[in-house]
Amino acid sequence: MAPFANRPAILHVVLGRPFPSIKQEEVRLTEPVYIKGCCPLDCQDTCSWVAKVEDGRVTSVRGAKEHPITRGVLCAKVNDYEARTYAADRLLYPLRRTGPKGSGRFERISWDEAIGVIADRFGEVHHEYGGEALLPHRYLGSMGIVQRRALMRIFHALNSSKFHGSICGASGNALEAEGFPRGFEPELISENKLIVLWGCNILTTCHHQWQFINEAKKRNGARIVAIDPIRTRTAAACDQHIALLPGTDAVLAAAMAHVILRDGMADLEFAREVASDFDDFVTEVEAWAPARAEAVCGVSSETIEALAREFALVRPALLRVGVGPQQSVHGETFFRTVSALSILCGKWRDPGGGLFSETNPVLDEGRAESPHLRTGSQRSLDIARLGETLTDPDLSPPIRAMMVWNVNPAVVQPDVARVLSGLAREDLFTVVLEHFMTDTARFADIVLPSTTQLEHFDIVGAWGHHFVSANNPAIPPVGEAKSHGEVMRLLAAALGLEGPEFEESDEEIAASTLPPGMDIGELKAKGWIKSPPPAPSFDAKVKISANIVAPDRPDGLFQLLTPKSHYFLNSSFVNQYRQRRAQGAPSIDMHPADATARGLEQDDLARIWNEQGDLQALVNISEAVRPGIVSVAGKWWGAEEHGGAVANLLSPSRWSPEGQPAYNEIFVEVDLAAAGQIAAE
Repeated sequence: MAPFANRPAILHVVLGRPFPSIKQEEVRLTEPVYIKGCCPLDCQDTCSWVAKVEDGRVTSVRGAKEHPITRGVLCAKVNDYEARTYAADRLLYPLRRTGPKGSGRFERISWDEAIGVIADRFGEVHHEYGGEALLPHRYLGSMGIVQRRALMRIFHALNSSKFHGSICGASGNALEAEGFPRGFEPELISENKLIVLWGCNILTTCHHQWQFINEAKKRNGARIVAIDPIRTRTAAACDQHIALLPGTDAVLAAAMAHVILRDGMADLEFAREVASDFDDFVTEVEAWAPARAEAVCGVSSETIEALAREFALVRPALLRVGVGPQQSVHGETFFRTVSALSILCGKWRDPGGGLFSETNPVLDEGRAESPHLRTGSQRSLDIARLGETLTDPDLSPPIRAMMVWNVNPAVVQPDVARVLSGLAREDLFTVVLEHFMTDTARFADIVLPSTTQLEHFDIVGAWGHHFVSANNPAIPPVGEAKSHGEVMRLLAAALGLEGPEFEESDEEIAASTLPPGMDIGELKAKGWIKSPPPAPSFDAKVKISANIVAPDRPDGLFQLLTPKSHYFLNSSFVNQYRQRRAQGAPSIDMHPADATARGLEQDDLARIWNEQGDLQALVNISEAVRPGIVSVAGKWWGAEEHGGAVANLLSPSRWSPEGQPAYNEIFVEVDLAAAGQIAAE
């Protein structure tokens, strides 16, 4: 099968017009201008960049060489970010739905019409059902203060419902709230002599941290160990890869603790000082001898013994923990137990040692939302249960109007089938702010064109380092795109909302979140300013014992993992030509023994299915996965021309106790699909 063959031409009729390229023979009218900006995406690196502007057009976006984290390099996702701004299928004008929901049929309207319709419908819903029938849904498509937070001023003033929780890292968030530290300055990673990357594919998700790992290897001879069910590109680059079975991370950590305590290698003074239930933890891990753990997690007892001894005795040593192991019904158990390992060995005594999952925020981001505008009670709904929220016949009042920005729930939410059913409701008025006609935007009543990062001012606080970054606009908005701050001001005026909060500029909104002593003017000029954090500490004793159990695994089914794509960031960039070509068609990694047992060969079109739904992907026979495990990378859109492989169609309605969707507990059957072909680019 030739996945790249017969690529259809892109037609662009309703949504805008293609942007003509600058011909080489054209005379350059002005000297290039270089504008400091930053990446807005949900990535720990939060890179600073420099946009090159020639004759009013951005011709390149490159990493800022002087930035201590970025060091002149952008990732494979965004190193041509200008292509996103000038894409032929970019949304340029407000649109109104003219066909059935999901059909993608729209007509162009003016901003005045669009804002008027939204204000009228929001007003009607508020009058008939009250503010709780309104729902803002935003996530991390942009981490910018203005793009993410400004519109919430409208919804606070209207006393709307709100979301709580997370669709990616609820488990870690819950333990941080209990007092577990989760990180420090990433530069300190280089201090270590042993670094264990636990469920963390750094070279794909935050590759700038790898430079500190390399420094640790050069300076200290550090050994790097990857613990991951998949042989990712990061695991392949490590000194050792331990391929445990998915969902058994807590068992492996408990077995390591068992060895450390049994052999007298624990830092008992530190552990008793920090843990409120140390004796309970000791009793719990006594039951998890390496031989028992081997039967559960698929890692030999010899490997467990060796890793436990190495982690206990080598100093400094670090557990670099990713999000993947948290995404199970035992997510909190994993995070608590792996945190206990770092406590048990006193690794927090050493700068750069202990555990790193993310850094604490520098900005007071909530101030940008002006929550004081709320005058009534607030109904809080679980963001991970959007499908349930939109389809629950007993929810009172029901959600009758929703605004969506910085998220593509038709692809990224768990239980997508119910999400789609909810979005298809004709009695649900939906507004979507977007760059492209995503799967979610196709269900909107009104679509508003949002500015890209090259077209607006914003600031971004990282969750993987301690630099605050400014994003200066490189060009005016293309077409009629507007920043979310401007949309907030327009809609507030149409709704009759008054007060300084609805008149502040984007710069003023951003400045309200800065820490004391940091000046917005200086930030704009320099591009980034560091706000050094205090050293990580345990402000109170923490609970480290957990209910460690072996996960349930149904017989005869494959466990499906959905790791991050190297060229997409969640569902962003799926529609862009270079990234799609580099990523290739949707594929399923399958162990040779499993492929043979199912009669599947390389590049066969496979059907992956369970009682929730089904999708298709090309077979890639690989020993990167264990027998019984299959992997479909990416968050492909549902439309056939955008891959058509939405893995969350297969996700069950399962959550951890703190509300973490169990994305990694999907069990499926795989067989040969009917004749067909997947669009690859």
